[in-house]
Amino acid sequence: MTYQRIVPAELAFANDGVPYSAAFDDVYHSASGGLEQARHVFLAGNRLIGEAPRWRRRECFTVLETGFGAGLNFLATWQAWRDDPARPRRLHFVSVEKHPYAATDLRRIFAGWPALADLSSQLADVWPALVPGLHRLHFENGAVTLTLAFGDAAERLPQLVLAADAIYLDGFAPAKNPDMWSDAVFAALFARAAPGATLASWSVLDDMMFRLSRAGFALEKRPGFGTKRYMLAARKPGETPDEARLPQRIAVIGAGAAGSSAAQRLAARGFDVAVFEAAAEPAQGASGNTAGVFRPLPSLDDSRLARLLRAGFLYGRRHLAAVPGVRHQLCGVLHIARDAKHEETQRRIVAEQVPPADLLRFVERDEASAIAGWPVEMGAWWFPGGGWINPPSLCRANLAGLDVRYGAAVDRLEAVDGGWRLLAADGSLLGEADAVVLANATDARRMIPELPVRVGRGLVSHIPEAAVPPFNIVATRLGYVTPAVDGIHCAGATMASGDTGTDLRLADHVENLTRLDMTLPGYGKGLDPAQLAGRIGFRPMSPDRLPIVGALDAPGLWTLNGFGARGLVWASLCAELLACRIAGEPLPVEADIAAALSPGRFRERSRRRGKV
Repeated sequence: MTYQRIVPAELAFANDGVPYSAAFDDVYHSASGGLEQARHVFLAGNRLIGEAPRWRRRECFTVLETGFGAGLNFLATWQAWRDDPARPRRLHFVSVEKHPYAATDLRRIFAGWPALADLSSQLADVWPALVPGLHRLHFENGAVTLTLAFGDAAERLPQLVLAADAIYLDGFAPAKNPDMWSDAVFAALFARAAPGATLASWSVLDDMMFRLSRAGFALEKRPGFGTKRYMLAARKPGETPDEARLPQRIAVIGAGAAGSSAAQRLAARGFDVAVFEAAAEPAQGASGNTAGVFRPLPSLDDSRLARLLRAGFLYGRRHLAAVPGVRHQLCGVLHIARDAKHEETQRRIVAEQVPPADLLRFVERDEASAIAGWPVEMGAWWFPGGGWINPPSLCRANLAGLDVRYGAAVDRLEAVDGGWRLLAADGSLLGEADAVVLANATDARRMIPELPVRVGRGLVSHIPEAAVPPFNIVATRLGYVTPAVDGIHCAGATMASGDTGTDLRLADHVENLTRLDMTLPGYGKGLDPAQLAGRIGFRPMSPDRLPIVGALDAPGLWTLNGFGARGLVWASLCAELLACRIAGEPLPVEADIAAALSPGRFRERSRRRGKV
């Protein structure tokens, strides 16, 4: 999937005050009343309000929409969910939008909908950066989830992994925006609709209805709204399936960034979660460093790695804002080019992709030096919203209020009818669960030998704050250095695959100081590597450097692993992905990314190579 630059919608209003698109020469909703149209066409048309709403007493209900616009249909649906005492326990609303509004323009539009002021202000407060991909926003303590897919509908819809219970077909008029009403879009909608799913639209154009019918929907006309005589109601053949039986008790093994994040996202869905940690407190492994770097990493081809890092960074920022107690500082990250060729690549990526300036911009050497407060050798990427996170505080915040059992070293798992027993080395029972999440880094391979997780040993050097000049951002260039946290700057980090040595080595400090000098020439002058303290961590590395997220071969056995050196960027989003897999909910990442993270990818690659 190539990078698809997002061009924002231009704010305009028709003479009657209705939001209007000059690009498509069409209004966003009926002049007879936008909220009333949303309720009549989309909510009533999908039987979500009125007599016996379809979503009542459901565990989870999913709405899929084409054309988010200014979000009126979402806000109306959210309000209807609030007003229904028998509402579904969780509501997912997934919407595709090629030209989203900027947040400032949304607020101007929202001012015209006073009945929705409480909800619209919450939406505006967390409105995402206008970059391609999926953006997941949580409301109502996680009970209402909005997933925005920014980009062309024909490209984005096939990448959605969900089973929609209701579909809102709401683009600009077919004559104005035919791409939104194409055969490819209708086929993608049908494929992502659950049996018995309903669809509604204000349009009853004959050609459009013919092609919807050809895609597989059964159609009927109903009385329209306002000046429209008819509207469309449709249904996917089949009976609405019974909701899947989900595990009730879930054991998470490991209380580092992976395990704590998995536990937090699972508990947010109401699962009975117990965390088993061998150590006496959380974050005693690779998640125990004082400060880690938090920023994305773009690529010219917008690779899966780059897309996952961007999505993880943006979702992670929202997670930091939502979970109290995480020590962090979004002080900005300066990613200095390695050499002239890399500098030109950095410059070209920003020129071609045109990301929002508050997410990323390229700065020439002089400006980079001014930002750093120290002379640097090359131009750089500047991520103003990046920074550092204290991993132990993230783990503790994720685990707040949860059942965490420290000193509980799980030696092996034993399958029993419908679940698992967690056993200590002496055979004593530590706990029982319907499902188990292995988030215990490299120790997981002892339990599941075929899990390809290997050790990556890394040393972070601790530089006393008083020994160097003040430095207030994060800088990276084949290494990194952070601002002072608890009296030390963290500089690193070494990486030695397969090395399990726990000894502090002078050569590692020398390597880190060499990287520091490449990043900030002369900054560490006079530091004696033999006098430095540091911390060794053992990162869980996957063969392709992507996380491992999903189901293992045995029923009820899952893993969240392989974070390597990027765990702080990946943890919250990958945990959300895992929780959605377990709960059977719409995924927060595209289908190709989800497949690229699946544990089964390694076996499939071996099969293709004829090794299995």
